[in-house]
Amino acid sequence: MEEVLKIRGGNKLKGSVRISGSKNATVALIPAAILASTGPVAIVGAPDISDVDSLAELLRFLKVDVIQSSKENIVIDPTHMENIALDHPAVQKLRASYYFMGALLGKYKNVRMKMPGGCYLGPRPIDLHLKGFEALGATVEYDRGSYHIFAEELVGAKIFLDISSVGATINIMMAAVFAKGRTLIENAAKEPEIIDVATMLNKMGAHIRGAGTNVITIDGVEVLNGCFHEIIPDRVEAGTFIIMAAAAAEEMTVENIIPQHLESLLSKLQEMGVDMTVNVDNVVVRNHNGNLVGTDVQTLPYPGFATDLQQPMTPLLTQAQGESVIKETIYVERFKHCVELQRMGADIEMIPASAIINGPVKLYGDRVTATDLRCGASLVIAGLIADGVTEIHDVYHIDRGYENLDGKLKSLGAEIWRENIDE
Repeated sequence: MEEVLKIRGGNKLKGSVRISGSKNATVALIPAAILASTGPVAIVGAPDISDVDSLAELLRFLKVDVIQSSKENIVIDPTHMENIALDHPAVQKLRASYYFMGALLGKYKNVRMKMPGGCYLGPRPIDLHLKGFEALGATVEYDRGSYHIFAEELVGAKIFLDISSVGATINIMMAAVFAKGRTLIENAAKEPEIIDVATMLNKMGAHIRGAGTNVITIDGVEVLNGCFHEIIPDRVEAGTFIIMAAAAAEEMTVENIIPQHLESLLSKLQEMGVDMTVNVDNVVVRNHNGNLVGTDVQTLPYPGFATDLQQPMTPLLTQAQGESVIKETIYVERFKHCVELQRMGADIEMIPASAIINGPVKLYGDRVTATDLRCGASLVIAGLIADGVTEIHDVYHIDRGYENLDGKLKSLGAEIWRENIDE
């Protein structure tokens, strides 16, 4: 039996939706918590998603005490932790398991783990992470799908990232918190999630400056302690719901957001003619009445247009007048959603690293597959505006990154449900 998500399109969304804590911050904050030597780390506002469950599974495998007093609140106590080789199946369920490399290397100077998994978005090498570890004095060995990274001691270094990678920036930051002396990460990524991780590590006793700029300075310390930390709102979930509202709402309020984190999306939607009001911590979006115009989107590192939002953006562009072009500069193969949208009637031409979308077109419900997390979000948006019923397969991808997506949409008036079908 396979669980599928079904959507009957055409219902206008109305009401308010509250955005959960950031997935991309949470999946780094949880591994970062094991750097504490004394006292538990309490993380508040975690999203109820399968990636968090997988990380909690890995923590327990490492003999870390994990208490979830509620779905949103996680207390992590690494007092009795053991540095066991991470060959657990959960490692290959999510790419963010690679954050255990930096955390375990920083804490124990020794880590063994399998190659991380996650959505396939084309080549996503972790070379930058490994070069950073080597610059700190670690040796990296790879054999039969597993890494062994170790060092007698880690020593601060100047590390220049060839690409401003979020994962590499956070991983090197975690490895460097106990390194002797000063570490400089140059051409560091600037994403809000990096600031959130640095903020928690500093609460624990780390000395990190410059997070959110292109140069991060880390002065090594000898010990980190427990702390209390509240996660920032999820800017990608917020962006996804704002795009949903632009596509399918009568009037909808997206609450618990930080508008500054969404400036590239909001300006692009205003360019298209989306009727919305941006407030201090929410956005109100109103019916576009078919008055959207096409636009060009190019993904860039933060604060540019987020690669995680180009897939949800695509079905909205099918409803805009004229030609729109999406150019992907980060994950150049991130266009599998276009093939699925074509099944639903979208007029999309794909060329290397780009998609040309002509609109407006009528979309029709069909049987489609969520090939990755944000592809799934894209298909949900398409299903909301399509004629008939859309049947989405491989919904586990959606559950990895969106907390209670169908429940939130039902509360807004969408006709959406799950069914078990014979495979």
